[in-house]
Amino acid sequence: YTTQEFVVWVLETVFNMKPADAYSVMMHVHQAGVGVAGLFTRDVAETKVKATQRLAEQHEYPLLVTIEPDSDSQETRE
Repeated sequence: YTTQEFVVWVLETVFNMKPADAYSVMMHVHQAGVGVAGLFTRDVAETKVKATQRLAEQHEYPLLVTIEPDSDSQETRE
């Protein structure tokens, strides 16, 4: 499993979230099984996903991060 501390750290480091926001998103994911880390252009989203996957692999965590199209715009969300 992936630790809550690691998820918060990734949200703060890769997604530039404030600690309280990162903790809130992590808890939502913990309880609901899914969450949104932000709304980004496709290029930015792909870069953030790759960085997150690389960090998860380095720390040997099975963290799943995906890119989903935003239904309201041309941008993507994670």
